[in-house]
Amino acid sequence: MEDSGENRGQGASPPRDRLDWVDVARGIGILAVVVGHVWTRGPLRDAVYSFHMPLFFLLSGMLSRPQPIGAFTRRQLIGQMRPYIIFLALLIVADQIIEPLKGGRPIFHLWPQDVVPILLGGSWLRGPYTIFWFVPCLMVARILFNMALCRWPDPLNRRWALVVPPMLLLAYLVGRWTQLSPMGLLTMPMAFVLLWMGAIWPRIAWWRWILAPLVVLAAAGLSGFLPTLNMKAADYGWPLLSIGAAIAASFLIFRLSALIAPHAGAIAAVGRASLVVMYLHVAVIHYLSPYIGKTGLLALALLLPFAFYRLIRLSPRATRWLL
Repeated sequence: MEDSGENRGQGASPPRDRLDWVDVARGIGILAVVVGHVWTRGPLRDAVYSFHMPLFFLLSGMLSRPQPIGAFTRRQLIGQMRPYIIFLALLIVADQIIEPLKGGRPIFHLWPQDVVPILLGGSWLRGPYTIFWFVPCLMVARILFNMALCRWPDPLNRRWALVVPPMLLLAYLVGRWTQLSPMGLLTMPMAFVLLWMGAIWPRIAWWRWILAPLVVLAAAGLSGFLPTLNMKAADYGWPLLSIGAAIAASFLIFRLSALIAPHAGAIAAVGRASLVVMYLHVAVIHYLSPYIGKTGLLALALLLPFAFYRLIRLSPRATRWLL
């Protein structure tokens, strides 16, 4: 179902405007991610954990289009795993240097045994590497989602009922069965469902009556009334309700992003740097938290990765390899 851009938070708008609101949404999302890692307990942490990771999966689903399976899979494997490997290697080398200078011991210090957990990734990565579950999880979910999308290009096609409900059930079952998550793939079934939810959203008209239930559901998540999410551990709170609150909050943020995009250049700039901020912010927090207050830590966890992103952008070769 199609309607005008002014009736949807994101719709029939020029490509440049579309990119602007997407960057703003990414900026809000990555800010929430950093806040959730600086404030590790309390109502602020619970509020951002109620939506921050689902937002990125939903946004990716909104931007998905059927693409040739082989070419898309190759692009994902190379384009996503190359930066993953490089950033992970850089942080491992940095940890070998920084921890001894602090009088500590590197997280990975038993060689060659530690090669195995590094290769497994996901739940085996902790400390400054804890966020590295996200990109492989998103990549695999996107590859599988693209396969389904090539078969059924319309996400509202009734044949999606053959895939989405079983995937949703699997998401809840595996989270109860185990916490082990190689390459973050424990979360992949729910990521797939969120990609589908993101894909159907632009096809639903923005009717005014939708706003009220979205606000109520989002408020239940943000306020802590509903149990919060831990996507990495496949802990999705109350079945359907907690993840529903995350979806509602994310859709409201997308709507807000479209409205403020012309005036939110700074947030959009952070959004464009979101991949680098995602990879590096936890390391900044990990190494500096004993020495700096939380407000300063938040600023540095955003500014230092953003500065590194700008440095990468100066080199076409670095851009190609790291972004």
